[in-house]
Amino acid sequence: MSKIRITKQFNFETGHALYGYDGKCKNVHGHSYKLSVTVIGEPISDTNNVKYGMVIDFSDLKKIVKEDIVDVFDHATVFNKNTPHIELAKELKDRGHHVILVDYQPTSENMVIDFAEKIMARLPKDIQLHSLRLQETETSFAEWFASDNL
Repeated sequence: MSKIRITKQFNFETGHALYGYDGKCKNVHGHSYKLSVTVIGEPISDTNNVKYGMVIDFSDLKKIVKEDIVDVFDHATVFNKNTPHIELAKELKDRGHHVILVDYQPTSENMVIDFAEKIMARLPKDIQLHSLRLQETETSFAEWFASDNL
């Protein structure tokens, strides 16, 4: 049986700030992120299985990514919990804003690593995460490939 890659795309809005950065991104700002999730596996060959012919049902992949990433990060502001932004984060939380504190600098590079770990933990054992592409702007994105992280 052939290995097949399938991809599902997601969109979400997230704000962040990069503490210690020497450019504009040190200020709180946001992006309209586009996340492409590609998994690899063999299509189900059991003709009695309702998912016959699928690597994974797109709706099952959507459920994983929505629950662990999109629903968590959409319209949130992300700060590194080890920076002075913690004071701003507390103020925003106290005013009812959705704030996420992470243990990394919230760059696209680090976010895509975090997302890969979250998705891999939820995939069925016979499906592997092949790659992620997190697009921050029309011209800028970070990619994660399983083959680079063996």
